[in-house]
Amino acid sequence: MTAIYAQPAAANYFTAPSHPTPKQRGYRVCDKCGAIEQPHTGRFRLCGGCMATQYCSQDCQKAHWPSHKAICQHTASQISSAKQPSYGAVDDNVVKSLRKFTSAYNQLLSWAGFQALQLRRMPSNIRQNALLVELSYRPSAPDALRRFSIKSTHIVPRTYVTDNDPLVGEDILRREDRCRKSGGIGCAIIIIQCGEISQVMPVEVDSPARVSWDARDDWCEVLRHFTESGRTDFKPISTTARGIVYG
Repeated sequence: MTAIYAQPAAANYFTAPSHPTPKQRGYRVCDKCGAIEQPHTGRFRLCGGCMATQYCSQDCQKAHWPSHKAICQHTASQISSAKQPSYGAVDDNVVKSLRKFTSAYNQLLSWAGFQALQLRRMPSNIRQNALLVELSYRPSAPDALRRFSIKSTHIVPRTYVTDNDPLVGEDILRREDRCRKSGGIGCAIIIIQCGEISQVMPVEVDSPARVSWDARDDWCEVLRHFTESGRTDFKPISTTARGIVYG
């Protein structure tokens, strides 16, 4: 049975919101100092090697490099050495486009992972499952963000990542430990995959009691809507005691 909602999942599903977006855990978190991206801080920078680690400043990125170096080089090496039978050997254009896609849709993918794993209703799912987003590649599209379309989505066991790649698993455990110490429930794992190229995106999730995003079952439709149209301005609806807020 298809759920019927009074409002679309995003405040700007049809038009852009008219006021600033408050930030909450599930967005970018500095991997060095733990700061959460806020409207006044500007967008955090992503590590150019792995495109999965975020920093609030260049100083934090430099300070974290000695401990981040191993997992960064491992992740970058996996992406660069991947082969795709469907498209031939992966070239820099495919890799760069995928990284741009993951970075540009970080907020949307974080929200989709939260909804797909039903973390508001069942927070324990974060320890068992992951969201796998399979992409199709369209090299002829002029816009890099629209070279990928959503092929399918799946809920898979977390062991899909943690057992097959121990180094990535260790990095996820480190992030989870930090998140739980600050009151969160752990890391939601989102896997972005195109052929044999995959990008693991760990998202530190705050306690559902402090995350005001409305629970939605139409997350896949919303994910397709924004990615197919190349829109990166996703602003989810949250119902709070003070009314509806966007973000």
